[in-house]
Amino acid sequence: MELTEAVQRRHMTRSFSDRPLEPGVLDRLLALALRAPSAGHTQGREFVVLEGSEQTAPFWEATTDEAWRARSRRYEGLSRAPVVVLAFADSEAYVARYREPDKLPPEGSDVGWVVPFWFVDAGFAVMTLLLGAADAGLGSAFLGNFRGEEALRAALGVPERLGWLGAVLLGEASGPDPRPVSAHRPRRTLGDSVHRGGW
Repeated sequence: MELTEAVQRRHMTRSFSDRPLEPGVLDRLLALALRAPSAGHTQGREFVVLEGSEQTAPFWEATTDEAWRARSRRYEGLSRAPVVVLAFADSEAYVARYREPDKLPPEGSDVGWVVPFWFVDAGFAVMTLLLGAADAGLGSAFLGNFRGEEALRAALGVPERLGWLGAVLLGEASGPDPRPVSAHRPRRTLGDSVHRGGW
């Protein structure tokens, strides 16, 4: 598949079958994600991969509650995803990397980190994973970090220094796939979003 087609076909899947991924597919997708850009080649993104309902159940337990699961029209379809990839960012790795001689500011002070590159890089890796899934003909969805980070961290033994960005669900798309209200919002055009030569 061409990149243009993968970008155009990629969308958030909200209903999965529980069929496992074909052998080797997940490792190929993760290897692609690890090729995403990384500031200073720091590579401070980490993935925790959960496969099968026994491993994915702690994710759902930590990040949702019974009331949400009961009222959500999407939970059943989302929770069938056979793979959940949790993306974490290691801020300490970037602080250490940008204290190395080739990255220190001329005056020798620390970087100001106006933009937290660790989350930017983790986002690049997640986007690459989502595009790779589209290229492989898989459904995928990104779920942000809204609740349960500490419970999830404890359940999976994730080090405290890592910040959780969110989860990528992967698997075979299966209907019905309830579309969100936001899917009906018009897509902004080049004219709406691109400001050439200035604002």
